[in-house]
Amino acid sequence: MHIPRMIRVAILGASGFVGAELLRLCAGHSDFTPVEVFGDSQAGQSLDAVHPHLALVYPGLTVDRYSPDALDGIDLVFAALPHGHSQAIAPEVISRGIPFVDLGADFRLGDAAAYEQWYGEPHQAPDLLERFVYGIPELHRDAIAGSKTVAAAGCYPTSTILALKPLIDLIEPGSIVVDAASGVSGAGKGLKEETHFDTVDGNFTAYGLLSHRHTAEMEMELGAGILFTPHLAPMNRGILATCYGIAKGWCNPLETLRAAYVDEPFIHVSERLPSTKWTLGSNAVHLTARYDERTGRVLAIAALDNLVKGAAGQMIQCANLMLGLDETDGLSRVGVWP
Repeated sequence: MHIPRMIRVAILGASGFVGAELLRLCAGHSDFTPVEVFGDSQAGQSLDAVHPHLALVYPGLTVDRYSPDALDGIDLVFAALPHGHSQAIAPEVISRGIPFVDLGADFRLGDAAAYEQWYGEPHQAPDLLERFVYGIPELHRDAIAGSKTVAAAGCYPTSTILALKPLIDLIEPGSIVVDAASGVSGAGKGLKEETHFDTVDGNFTAYGLLSHRHTAEMEMELGAGILFTPHLAPMNRGILATCYGIAKGWCNPLETLRAAYVDEPFIHVSERLPSTKWTLGSNAVHLTARYDERTGRVLAIAALDNLVKGAAGQMIQCANLMLGLDETDGLSRVGVWP
């Protein structure tokens, strides 16, 4: 029987969409209690003013501006910041020995030169890169459990990597193409013309052609080159990744996925074609795959909620492992329907 204990949580980037989702999921967690929430853009406001949907579970919390002194007594730090920001914060958190789960891209790539290539600026803490474990629990569970520093994978890489990793030996090198569509929340809370209602409503568009930054993570984890094209879909949440590759020969990719993920609590493999709405609000990933004899190609499809398994849920799943807790605590496998 689990005896709840109070694990004092600090959240950086609490005023954004991922920060809000972290707070929502922590409210249903046996042990995680957010006591410090940071967000420079809305510092000084009460949390219920920033996130009214959380008013009943976090009365009295205020969004503050980050200060290292506020980490006194903290047991766990979540960071949901734009890329580049965690590099300045990580040394202080690590020096205090506090378990740290970062969602930014700062520590996902193991090589400083690769970071500079894809993000267009030098890495400011290259000596820390080797300390971070890439945070997809289904692939790196033991390493995550043994680490105090995890770089949680984001939504596009998670959907693509989970769909393709078990199938990579079935596919000819250099032949992988991934088309993935994301809900608008994946672009963050900041106001941008391309995510304005009038731009998105009734529209479907590609972006980041040939050079989307998350390509580097996919190639790192899969050990294969990828042509990746992201798309913006007129919906709030969700990722649907459709992945193709030339098969080395006849294969049964659906059974390969089933065998790979048979014991995974958050992955459902089925012949049914995945739908983003099946995963709404949950940490679940729905997968399917086919071999097309006519074209000699493997096809794999993944659906997930970009704010949960693609962000906040993945962070909590990693933190559960890091702290020796039930991996599923605070996380639902059931989507909201309709």
